[in-house]
Amino acid sequence: MNAPKHILPTTVVGSYPQPEWLVDSAMLSKSVPRTRMQGIWRVPEAYLEQAQDDATVVAIRDMERAGIDIVTDGEIRRESYSNRFATALEGIDANNPAIIMSRSGQATPVPRVVDKIRRARPVELRDMEFLRRNTDHLAKITLPGPFTMSQQAKNEFYSDEEELAMAFAEAVNAEALDLQKASADIIQLDEPWVRNNPQLAKRYAAKAINRALSGLTVPTIVHLCFGYAAVVPGSTKPAGYSFLAELADTPPIRFRSKPRNRSSTSECSGICHRRKSCSAFSISAIPRSRRRRLLPIASGMA
Repeated sequence: MNAPKHILPTTVVGSYPQPEWLVDSAMLSKSVPRTRMQGIWRVPEAYLEQAQDDATVVAIRDMERAGIDIVTDGEIRRESYSNRFATALEGIDANNPAIIMSRSGQATPVPRVVDKIRRARPVELRDMEFLRRNTDHLAKITLPGPFTMSQQAKNEFYSDEEELAMAFAEAVNAEALDLQKASADIIQLDEPWVRNNPQLAKRYAAKAINRALSGLTVPTIVHLCFGYAAVVPGSTKPAGYSFLAELADTPPIRFRSKPRNRSSTSECSGICHRRKSCSAFSISAIPRSRRRRLLPIASGMA
């Protein structure tokens, strides 16, 4: 294993630019899909998995050539950071979505929760195994957080949103434990909705996060977000993180501000350890003209 020995190892936070031959980026840039958006893929279904594997290898090699210490699979196989995992769970009706209005007034299809949430099969296990086979660097994989998934679905089964979030947490935990067995060196939860709905998050988000990470022995990260620059108008962005101190009793957290457009990314990120100050902080950008080059983002490890 090519483990870094320097003080501040580098990693990427989220998605890596998907090549135009693989996805219709113009279609994807219009929204962050909550249900499946199969129409973005340019490759026929019979060859899609192989094409996604090829694009994943390209992303891994880009990160390695750029000197990234902790690589990911780039989330190349995903239409968004959350919909692939959420819609793979039992109890979810993704084929007959509900329509909700986003804060920007946009009608958004979301999956309906119609029965008990259950992870019947691994969702990202093959992704992790593929990543592990194709790099000798430390490997990180990301999962959508339980609070965020509970906010991106229409609850038609559970008694309240907290019960729904805890059900998602159990499913995430089962997946995370399998990813750990598959030699994931770091596991990251994406929880941007604790910023979107901080008052509700203060009631039970930390509890759900702790349940999702229960039993893990590898370093863990929780990723917060200011929202996508390409989607959220600048005038509506908050001046600071409204949900940060509440995570003091969870594992180490990471936070960032990142736009939606995979091919043009600016980030502000850092690591905070439990009851300690930030140990790393960095700002970087990936303009379209340099999509094959990746600027490292400083990241600490637990």
